[in-house]
Order: sequence, then structure tokens, then C-alpha cells
Amino acid sequence: MDINMILSAPATATISGRCLRGPSLNSSILLSGHASSQLLHYNNNNNNKHIVSSFHKINNNLTVDNWKMDAPAAAAAELRSRFIRLLKTRRSPTADVQLQTQPAKPVKDPLYQGAPPPKHSEAMESCPKVDIPNFNELLEEENLYITTEEGEQGRLPVLILSLKESSNIKRPAVVFLHSTNKCKEWVRPLLEAYASRGYITVAIDSRYHGERAKTVTTYEDALVSSWKRGDTMPFIFDTVWDLVKLADYLTGRDDIDHSRIGITGESLGGMHAWFAAFLDTRYSVVVPIIGVQGFRWAIDNDKWQARVDSIKSVFEQARADLGKNAIDKEVVEKVWDRIAPGLASEFDSNYTVPLIAPRPLLMLQGEITFLRILLIQNIFMDALYFVEFKDITWQTVSNT
Repeated sequence: MDINMILSAPATATISGRCLRGPSLNSSILLSGHASSQLLHYNNNNNNKHIVSSFHKINNNLTVDNWKMDAPAAAAAELRSRFIRLLKTRRSPTADVQLQTQPAKPVKDPLYQGAPPPKHSEAMESCPKVDIPNFNELLEEENLYITTEEGEQGRLPVLILSLKESSNIKRPAVVFLHSTNKCKEWVRPLLEAYASRGYITVAIDSRYHGERAKTVTTYEDALVSSWKRGDTMPFIFDTVWDLVKLADYLTGRDDIDHSRIGITGESLGGMHAWFAAFLDTRYSVVVPIIGVQGFRWAIDNDKWQARVDSIKSVFEQARADLGKNAIDKEVVEKVWDRIAPGLASEFDSNYTVPLIAPRPLLMLQGEITFLRILLIQNIFMDALYFVEFKDITWQTVSNT
């Protein structure tokens, strides 16, 4: 199969199987796959090759035995290799530290950036818990820090909820990722809902959010600094580094079924889920919610405004620095190239989303957040418990 055909495959596709529609939901739903325990490997003549497992096994001179792999696997390995090298360009040579954890305390007063501080939305509260007597007494909460690299932002705050179990049965895990200006505590209602169904549920603070922020402008300040100095990648990419380290930690736990680790997120969290799953095949089910877009397409078709408005301060700074009277597509492209190199080119969705296959993927791009959250509940649970998807079907589903 031609490599270019693989890398330019449609970024929105769905698998045969159950598909839900909701009113006023313009959405491309569900994708595809073959979920198996060999999620870390591509199989070629029974000779499995590790593509991505941990940064501990990947160095700046990563090479892959492409001659032993078929063209799609070789292309996937090369694109992942380039992305890893990009992540390493803005890190110190000693950034790849040994995995370490430290205990943490529950956060009583979470920091939400932007104003006013939000309350849990109806969507977050809408995923019902199983009616379990004494649920709060049975709920086990873990708070910890994972060291993902040197420096202040290298301490990853993690919140884990699960039901106390007397058996030693390995359980599936789901990682929930928050949106811009929020934090791990924001998704707690979803953690509790899935924990009540037997999942080990996980949330983190993304870079410059939650416990990793000091003020209500920490994230915006980091974006502007990245534009000015070009020494960090606070938009999407740096948190992807953390999510690979998180996968290291989760696959090291004896109570988690390592072949069933799902990842989902809303908006910024959806982009984190998308890129983490592209890079690290240990995430076996992927659900980006309003998180996947074509950055190049948005620039070329003058549809970049909504994303720009969500982090407008960095674009305003770039506009001023470039001597422009208004933000235009040139400003937008220069900002993306600076703070997230390749986001509007080689790492855009049309190249990276297809590499999530053959793992199950659900992409939700609808108009009403409440309905998007409701739709993921049963589909995501079914996907994690499915042993195998045998028949792959590409299709686009919409309801206008």
C-alpha cells in the first residue's frame, strides 16, 4: 500500500457497529479498529516491532528497522519519530527523567483561569452514577505527582478514583482531560460516574493549569512566552509528553488491564487525547470531544477565528510584534509554527488521526456540549469492553 495514501487518509471515519445520533448534533461519529492486547506493536510476519512505548526507550537518534516493516507501519513509525524529536528539541538533554511518584493532597480550592470561576456544567453532572449504597465510603481517591521531566512544569498532578475492590481483577482505566482554563477537579463528576461502573478513572492538570498554575493568567502568559522565546510548547505538545509518562505509570500498576486504557477530553483536552493516542499506542480507545480540527484547512479557508479566540492574547501579541492592525491568517500561521511547530503541516489531523487506527476512535464535533457528553457514555464503555473489532468500515455520519 502506498505510504502517501495512508498518511493522507480521511481524518474523520467511523467503524461499522453502533452509531448514535442526537438532535441538533452535527457530528462525525465513531471509527474503527481491532482492539487487542498487542496494542504496543505492529505485526509483520509475526515479528512484532515496538513503535512507541516510552520515552525511556527513545533517544534523539531514533531509528526503526523499516525494511522489516510494511509501508504503513514504517510511515507511522517515521511520523511518530519526527514528533518525538520535535518534543525533545525544546527540552534539556536530561529532561527524560526516571519515572517517580510522590503523594499529594486533595485540592480543596481548585484554580480556574479566566473569569468568573465556572461551576460544574449540566453536561459534567449528566453522566449518572450507578446506584451503589455507601458509594462515597466505597470510593477510593488517590492524589499524586508524577515527575515527567526536570523543572517546575515537570511535576504532573494526578487524581485517580476507583471503587475499593477485594479481588485482584485487573480493571480498565479511562483518562479524562479538561478543557482550557480548567483543571482535573472539573471532570470529577465523570470520574465518579465511571468509577461507579468499575473503571479506574484518571485526570491530570495539563501544563500551566490547575496545580501547575500560580495565577489566573498563567496559561496565557506561557503561550505569549512561547511566542516570544520559542523555548516551550504549552499548546498541546508539552502535555502530550506528560501523557506518555502517564501511560508509563498506568501500565506499571497491577490493578489496571494494560490493554484497556482509554483516553478522552473536551476541547483542549480532546486535542491532548488525539495527539497522545497518535503518539502512544498504549491508549487503546480514544474519544476526542470537539477536539479534532484541520489547522491547515482552517487557515486556508479563513475558519480559524473560534480557536484563536480561545487563546487570543498570544495572537494579539503576535499581531503587535508583526506590525499588523488586525489578526489575519498570516499571524495565525506564524503563531502555530512558533508555539506548536508542525501543527498546521506534518502533524495536522489528516496525517496524525489516521495513525490512531486500528484502535477504536470516537470523534464528536457537535453543536451542543450537553449532548456530546451524553453520547460518549455507552459507546466508550462498550468500546473498552470489546475484545475485537473485526470489520473496519469507513463512513461519515451526520445529522443536520
